[in-house]
Amino acid sequence: MDILEHPRAQALLDQATVRPQDIAACAEHLVTFAQRYMPFFARQEQREHALTVLRGKLSGLERKTTEPIATLHGQRRRNLQLFVGAGGWDDRDVLGELHRHVGEEIGDPEGVYILDGSAFPKSGRDSCGVARQWCGRLGKVDNCQKGYFLAYAGRRGAALVDARLYLPDDWAADAGRREKTHVPEEVTFQEGWRISLDLLDGARAVLPGRWVTGDDEFGRCSELRELLRLRDLRYVLDVPCNTLVRDPAERRPPSRPGGRPRLPEFERVDQWVSRQRGGRWRSVKLRDGSKGPVQVRVLLATVQTKDEGGRVGPRERLVVIRSADGQQTWYALSNDREAGRGELAGVHGSRHGVEEVLRDGKGEVGLGQYEVRSWVGWHHHMTMSLLALWYLTRHQRRLGEKNPRPDGAAQCRDLRASAPSRSPVLAVGGA
Repeated sequence: MDILEHPRAQALLDQATVRPQDIAACAEHLVTFAQRYMPFFARQEQREHALTVLRGKLSGLERKTTEPIATLHGQRRRNLQLFVGAGGWDDRDVLGELHRHVGEEIGDPEGVYILDGSAFPKSGRDSCGVARQWCGRLGKVDNCQKGYFLAYAGRRGAALVDARLYLPDDWAADAGRREKTHVPEEVTFQEGWRISLDLLDGARAVLPGRWVTGDDEFGRCSELRELLRLRDLRYVLDVPCNTLVRDPAERRPPSRPGGRPRLPEFERVDQWVSRQRGGRWRSVKLRDGSKGPVQVRVLLATVQTKDEGGRVGPRERLVVIRSADGQQTWYALSNDREAGRGELAGVHGSRHGVEEVLRDGKGEVGLGQYEVRSWVGWHHHMTMSLLALWYLTRHQRRLGEKNPRPDGAAQCRDLRASAPSRSPVLAVGGA
């Protein structure tokens, strides 16, 4: 018997079949989804282009730049390129509506804001902000653009909600390159953590949350941690393994007889952890995985660090998280003095779910596939990508709740059979 004739194989093939009505339903869902955002595109032509770009990003195209998207929908390439690269619509208005939409669907008073930087390799030198800088995807310093992203996670899901391009100091000071790539006058050089803090401040107005987390690019900055404390936000931010810490509870013998015990010297956090007794560690269950519970071991302590000027900072909690197999260890600082190991490890772990969303963005909706060179073009591209990713994320979640069949997500990934892009329902106030 051929393997495909086996009853179990036939059942799997039946599950994997995408029916025309499935595609049509997803096409209707996309139009309904997009309708919410259409008032932020002033002209009917812009609204039509916006839907075309969203369809293209959710299609099965291997490369989701404007040219193949235009070809797929039988449209002129130049028109879509102008819409994305120089269109007269405000991406901040569209992203503001995305924040409201995400807040309505997955908003959570205990929500987590996730700060993340991501680089995009570039071969040329003319794209806005391109420079030789660290590229995590390549694992080395290379020619790339860097963007800072804000993600949001609650008990009902996670989403990527904002993005801004990093402009290196030499770019920000170069009037010629600024003019060529249409960088707005009000844009000045900002460190990555300041960009992320601006994104966070903008989202908090409509996205409720309590926690902030991010990798050691953010945690090593004592000024960021201070500003988060002033905002009454709780953080769990990674720090490098060579961060200098001291435990105020530890005391050294006095320097002279009858003197007071002295505070310990500062030492690398990984060295401090290495000499702690095993009884300080506790096992914590993060979640249920496909192969059983995902567990980590957590050590908590109260420590002090130094700021960039060498001054001793306030007391913070050191959160050390180690994978069950002992192969990975994360060092983080938190200003929360009450949360238990499980809650702190859960906040820290929310980053990994958002990393999956970011990977989906690059793999499913072409987040890193663009040919624009201007400041406006980069942000327009990212805005449309974040909209497409949010559409995909929320439908994956809904299809997962209603229909666990493995083809659920695929049904909404390929909209090539959807209705023509010139649809009267996209007029503002339409049905």
